[in-house]
Amino acid sequence: MSASVDAVQAGGTFDSPRLGQPDWWLLAITAVLVAVGLTMVFSASGIIADRMQADTYYFFKRQLLFSLIGGIGLLIAAALPRRALKHVHYPALFVCIALLFVCLSPFGSTVKGANRWISFGPLSLQPMEFVKIALVLYLAYFMSTKQAIIKTFSKGVLPPFVITGVICALLLKQPDFGGAAFCALLLFFMCFVGGTRFIYLGASALIACGGAYLLIVAEPYRFRRLLAFRDPFADAADSGYHLVNSFLAFGSGGLSGLGLGASKQKLFYLPEAHNDFIMAVMGEEAGFIGIALIFLLIAAFFWRSMLIALRQSGLRERFTAFGLTLVITVSSLLNLAVVMGVVPPKGVPMPFISYGGTSLVVTVTAVGLMLNVGMRRYMFQDEAVRENPSVWQQEPEEEYQGLPTVPVRRLSEDTPFNPELHPRHRLPHVRPWAKYLHRNRIRQPD
Repeated sequence: MSASVDAVQAGGTFDSPRLGQPDWWLLAITAVLVAVGLTMVFSASGIIADRMQADTYYFFKRQLLFSLIGGIGLLIAAALPRRALKHVHYPALFVCIALLFVCLSPFGSTVKGANRWISFGPLSLQPMEFVKIALVLYLAYFMSTKQAIIKTFSKGVLPPFVITGVICALLLKQPDFGGAAFCALLLFFMCFVGGTRFIYLGASALIACGGAYLLIVAEPYRFRRLLAFRDPFADAADSGYHLVNSFLAFGSGGLSGLGLGASKQKLFYLPEAHNDFIMAVMGEEAGFIGIALIFLLIAAFFWRSMLIALRQSGLRERFTAFGLTLVITVSSLLNLAVVMGVVPPKGVPMPFISYGGTSLVVTVTAVGLMLNVGMRRYMFQDEAVRENPSVWQQEPEEEYQGLPTVPVRRLSEDTPFNPELHPRHRLPHVRPWAKYLHRNRIRQPD
């Protein structure tokens, strides 16, 4: 019996197929990381919260509130019907670009010389965190629906590069060099898996590297950061101050750490101890064992997320899950690389762990989107199939007489997209009915 008939008889519909079980492992890993984050924020922020707000638990209580909001966002994102997600990419992208413009307007907030926030009383919103998710949704839509032209420059390469270029330009204006670089990296990987020609990817990578070099040497503070990365102890009191104190924290932790709350570097030695450099405090208090466990949790998160992506039947779902996985895991690795001195210092929060409302809420909600993708494995797009499930039995051969064909195999629910069997970029050489069957994940009758 076909997959469509199976779905109908099982009580599902074509617009909202029967819900499967969520990935409980992914959910458990997320919960553990959030719990670790709350613990470390409680430990790292008490001293500075008492001095700044006269409340030792100020940052912890706010982070706990953000965790609850993120949990609600996760539940909503996981329960959204597929139809609601199908057309959200352009509105989300438009709203995020509008928010970036607001940051540069008088309504934006300036903190340490950067216009990256929008303040609403005691709360601040950082649009960059939303931009990451919106860009993933747009690129997943583009790469999945434009496979026939993805290898052409004007229609398959230029549009996503222009959209990402506009976003990067607005981020550089704030300035947020790290955010712009992250969006460019996200575009590169999405284009790589989407099927963009290597010649275009290679040329764009060379241009991006050249542009990054010019942007670094054009701004003295960026150039000083680069020099400090090479030898932070050469200017330990100024440009290398962050890295030197981060190294001291990791070195003091040893194998098992000094114990929860026993960090000395958080006593106003290490800047941003509860934000970007919270992993250095964790390295001091939990030692090598604690950092190793975080690495294992990130690896497990990546594994479960990639399983969701690889198990998807539709290209759009697969690309969406892959992009969301990149957003979270690459951010985690970049943060760890910064605090360990592997890459030049840049303000990249640690997902789930660093203090920050926007980052935590958006990251946990993104996990909900991945669970949504994992629980709904089918996306029936053809109106005729929705109106008449028995249409799969009809194959109007007379309409395709004389067209070159390729063999059509039986397609089960686990059959991945095979570009050799269904080369969508060469549609004249594929029987249109074969493309129709693959798009709707319907098997031919025996």
